[in-house]
Amino acid sequence: MLLSPERTVRHTGPVPAAFLPGLELSRRYYREVVRPIVAEGFPELSYAAGLIGHGSEVLGLDTERSTDHDWGPRLLIFLADDQADRAAELKATVGDRLPETFLGFPTVFPEGTHRVAVSGIGDWLRWRLGFDPRQRLETVDWLSAPTQVLAEITGGAIFHDGLGDLGRVREQLGWYPDDLWRYLLACQWQRIGQEEAFPGRTAQVGDDLGSVIIAARLARDVVRLCLLMARTYPPYSKWLGSAFARLPIAETVGPRLSEALAARDWPARERHLNAAYVEVARAHNALELTEPLDPEPVQFWDRPFFVPAGERFTEALRATITDPALRRLPPIGAVDHFIDSTDAVNQYEVRAAAVAAVLRQAGDQEPVAAETA
Repeated sequence: MLLSPERTVRHTGPVPAAFLPGLELSRRYYREVVRPIVAEGFPELSYAAGLIGHGSEVLGLDTERSTDHDWGPRLLIFLADDQADRAAELKATVGDRLPETFLGFPTVFPEGTHRVAVSGIGDWLRWRLGFDPRQRLETVDWLSAPTQVLAEITGGAIFHDGLGDLGRVREQLGWYPDDLWRYLLACQWQRIGQEEAFPGRTAQVGDDLGSVIIAARLARDVVRLCLLMARTYPPYSKWLGSAFARLPIAETVGPRLSEALAARDWPARERHLNAAYVEVARAHNALELTEPLDPEPVQFWDRPFFVPAGERFTEALRATITDPALRRLPPIGAVDHFIDSTDAVNQYEVRAAAVAAVLRQAGDQEPVAAETA
């Protein structure tokens, strides 16, 4: 999760009795309050406005519980790069003319600021992503962008796009280039293949807790794989299961994963995990990215464990990648695959350095270009 630069504060004003989803609250706030202020004070100004970036409401996952902190009418205004120096003036003007409340919510938060953020569009993109996607995107850019951030920028809504740039950026970041998608799917299967036999092996030596922990890790990887197959950016942990539940495949895979985590012994745990793997393998075949693969589990060497043999899917997917530079990459994946620290993922310099090291390992001294279409 990329945290807001503003500190967390608790809502101290009255909460309306009827919950209004944050995206709709912000849309009305723009149309009924902010747009008239900007039109009157800056009639010649071209800008974009919307609600993207951090916040559960951007992903459409906010509930009444969300209103207990950092909650209220808010939106972002983006200025052209050559007008970015007017951001402070516009923000101050809007702040001076806002009503005290809107639909029962205070417009000024307890720390004394309003939540109509104003920024040059390039400045905001570089702050959120670490790069400007209006320029040519490189493989290092795609791989260093957390899926949570990509979900935040492509989610939410645009209320006005007088610049034209914001819509193009969201379209450009809408999903990975095809070869890169195949590579990331291969890396997700790689993660499953590396631990698929461990729930049984740990339990066999009396470590049932370890078996449950690894089963949970595998369930998380299956959920992320399903989201990637559905061309949906996996959000961070708090919303991962909620995003997965929206997928059609969740109806069959979800109960099996739940049963695996609730199982009291490793044979039952393995059985339910394998039932989930079979459904996911069938979904893989339905994508027709590779030749069909047998979805049934196989025995792990001569041990009493049955697994999906995830490396089969990794190898099949990598064989379909046409970009030779991407085919040379080790199956390490994007930053979300190998960095699990919130503090590290929040720092672009750390993310970019880690991904650059992966690229160098593949023998690419310069960032590898990736098509954005």
